[in-house]
Amino acid sequence: MRTSPNRLVATIFGAVYLLVGLLGFAVTGGVGFVATKGGLLLGIFEVNPLHNIAHLLIGAALLIAGLTRLSAARAVNITVGAVYLLLGIVGFFLVGTGANILALNTPDHFLHLVSAIVLLGVGLGAERTVRSARTV
Repeated sequence: MRTSPNRLVATIFGAVYLLVGLLGFAVTGGVGFVATKGGLLLGIFEVNPLHNIAHLLIGAALLIAGLTRLSAARAVNITVGAVYLLLGIVGFFLVGTGANILALNTPDHFLHLVSAIVLLGVGLGAERTVRSARTV
């Protein structure tokens, strides 16, 4: 099932998050690794080097899962979606505090929530039954 929704979404989101992670380093020169204020990516999303690394790791996990197996893509979509849902909600309470080690801002929260909805929706809703191929 190379064209499954889970594999497709994991691959696309993985590539995008890898790109975002790399582009983030272009705007975080001089920003502390865990600074609570960062550079603005695309003029709206606040990032710091730790945030960029998180994007790279999440992007790599999604891309690798999307390019391997349906079960891996589904599991990573659900896991990353759940983490983004939590981060999207908790992030609203972190802004302006010393605990905001990812330099999150309001547009980040909404992006994380949208990512969570898509990843969880596909992970939990598409291809609910994964059948293993049996050879006779």
